[in-house]
Amino acid sequence: MVHSYGLSAPAQEYLSAAGKIAEQVASANAAEVDELARFPVESMKSLADSGLMGLCLSKEFGGQGEGMRTFAAVTEELAMACGSTAMVYVMHTAAAQAIASSSIFAERASVLKEISSGKHLTTLAFSEAGSRSQFWAPTSKLEETNGHFTTSASKSWVTAAGHADSYVSTAQKPNAASPLESTVYFVRAKAAGVSVTGAFNGLGLRGNDSAPVSLEGIEVKRGDLISNPGDGPTVILQVVLPWFAIGTAAMANGLCRAAVQRTIEHLTGTGFEHDGSKLRDLPNLRARVAEMSTRTEQSRALLGHTLASDR
Repeated sequence: MVHSYGLSAPAQEYLSAAGKIAEQVASANAAEVDELARFPVESMKSLADSGLMGLCLSKEFGGQGEGMRTFAAVTEELAMACGSTAMVYVMHTAAAQAIASSSIFAERASVLKEISSGKHLTTLAFSEAGSRSQFWAPTSKLEETNGHFTTSASKSWVTAAGHADSYVSTAQKPNAASPLESTVYFVRAKAAGVSVTGAFNGLGLRGNDSAPVSLEGIEVKRGDLISNPGDGPTVILQVVLPWFAIGTAAMANGLCRAAVQRTIEHLTGTGFEHDGSKLRDLPNLRARVAEMSTRTEQSRALLGHTLASDR
């Protein structure tokens, strides 16, 4: 059967691996992960052990060399079992792509190899208290001091905040005339001045640990820069945003597929004792399920069309 996202034969193998993790690990822990708002450690370990954390990184660094189609399919499969696992995976992949795109980040090769071997979880630290969802316009600023930079920021929405090994973060360049003159930089989660300042207690995806992070007077060396000063929008809009948009769309499709599946299970397993009929026998409910399924497949087809348009 042809996949909606147009997968190659090797990609189907990665999808199969993700399916096993989703079924055997993520699904088994999903209810507890959401109820207790705990990080999906079992799922993330399985993804690390399987090599899927470096799915879209170059084989030069130990990755699998796959593209957005495979990323979307794997993310969708994970989301059907555990939304929090899928969200962490999306942010990790987007951050890893930002690192991979850099020509000036000093630790690029070593960090990418760590990611590919499953030994490094990264994530994005873009949104700030002052910019909120307009993550491309940071309010924090880099200050140049003795050949390096310092900065302080209140990052308000950092997925996997307390579990990531590193953050791909942003700040305005020194003496910026506009928040759009931003810079993307790398910071390790255990660096001096970095701290998680709260817990995440959201409505849904409660295990993805999207907590606030404080960067207090941290040192950013020139070798820590992912983009050149002021050239952050190139990385943010041309690298991070496409991977983030594809990933979150695939995650939403996975959640919708799971909702359709659970609804069908309920309608076929629940009925009326007085006549033995099932909820599935009611035409209005069958029509609603058909509409749910059709709209979900329309969304998947649109994402598949989008992926096919990428040259």
